[in-house]
Amino acid sequence: MASGSRRESRERALSLLYEADAKSISPAAVLEELPVPADPFAAEEVEGVGSCLTRLDELIGRYALDWAVDRMPVIDRTLLRMAVWELLERPDIPTGVVISEAVELAKTYSTEESGRFVNGVLGTIAAAVRADGVGSAS
Repeated sequence: MASGSRRESRERALSLLYEADAKSISPAAVLEELPVPADPFAAEEVEGVGSCLTRLDELIGRYALDWAVDRMPVIDRTLLRMAVWELLERPDIPTGVVISEAVELAKTYSTEESGRFVNGVLGTIAAAVRADGVGSAS
């Protein structure tokens, strides 16, 4: 899959996970409500994040110093969940790609500060959970 279409899939997954968070419903329920199924990458991302929210939030909370997960902006929290899920469950996606995609989406849909925040948290988590030890997109 080309990086452009994968970026679009991540954007779609972000919007679906954001919707689930905003409506306080499960990500699986959001997928079920779609009139047209999401593309396979977006659907896998949404289902994967939804299946291990507690684990993802615990990990994010451990490494996002001075930030409670439930107090983070929804976009930032959602992007962190997506990227941490990819770090844990998609070893085929290089660490640098996971981090840089999340940072770019944070800059696009949140704030410049969010990009730096997401980069820092993911760099620390990646160093802890990935064997390659790549800990930063910059």
